[in-house]
Amino acid sequence: MNQAIVLKNICKKYEGFSLQNLSFSQPKGTIMGFIGENGAGKTTTIKLMLNLIHRDQGDLWILGQDPRGDFIEVKESLGVVMDEIGFPENLTATNLNTMMKQIYRSWDENIFDQYLLKFQLPGQKTIKTFSKGMKMKLSLAVALSHHAKLLILDEATSGLDPIVREEIIDFLLEFIQDEDNSVFMSSHIVTDLEKVCDQIAFIHRGKLVFCESKETLREQYGILRCDPKQLCDIPSEIICGQRHYSLGSETLIRKDRYHGDLRVDPASLEEIMIFTAKEPKE
Repeated sequence: MNQAIVLKNICKKYEGFSLQNLSFSQPKGTIMGFIGENGAGKTTTIKLMLNLIHRDQGDLWILGQDPRGDFIEVKESLGVVMDEIGFPENLTATNLNTMMKQIYRSWDENIFDQYLLKFQLPGQKTIKTFSKGMKMKLSLAVALSHHAKLLILDEATSGLDPIVREEIIDFLLEFIQDEDNSVFMSSHIVTDLEKVCDQIAFIHRGKLVFCESKETLREQYGILRCDPKQLCDIPSEIICGQRHYSLGSETLIRKDRYHGDLRVDPASLEEIMIFTAKEPKE
């Protein structure tokens, strides 16, 4: 299978929220960004991928295997980084190395030492003395020191300063130079995803809005800035979202379907997300 991740009609229902027929796939050798507002279902989806919760219906494969089956071999190839470090904070990086050797058959302490050096992380200081950025780097080092082929990051860059985020982005781009490696990452920092991702999956209130390549989104969407009279001439079927002001409006349109004379500016990924999710006023 040439897909790192495949979801088909995945459903999961809770009181007051449900994932509804979620379907998308990610080719190997790519970085996919997973975006959506708080409560949209991003973390629920990731937990389903890792078999931490059970789906109500649908099919799911990670590196060609269903997580509900014999997933031990696949777990050896998965690196997972969440928004909070999951290690006891009284441990040191050296303690973690000893512990991980007992967990992963493919653990490579030489690679782990290389990452500690690369990320400038001390081996003998306890994790509780680390900054948030250092903790995220340590999580990445652990995730990659057992020869992971798929990295799953859930809000891993949240709360980090721009310099650390840029370091992590550079590292992810380096990681996928091996075409067998893939990255799936959710983040509220859409500008980071715009820099690094090949594909974007956008989930809103438990439903998939789109899953497209970054280049396709740039070709399809644009921002039209005009007065209300001019807006009346725009076909409603190409309008995807609007913001109105006293002197005019901004409208997200399918620019690939627009044949008028008004200027259409490029739409950022953040604008596409905000305009699409914005509820129309009655």
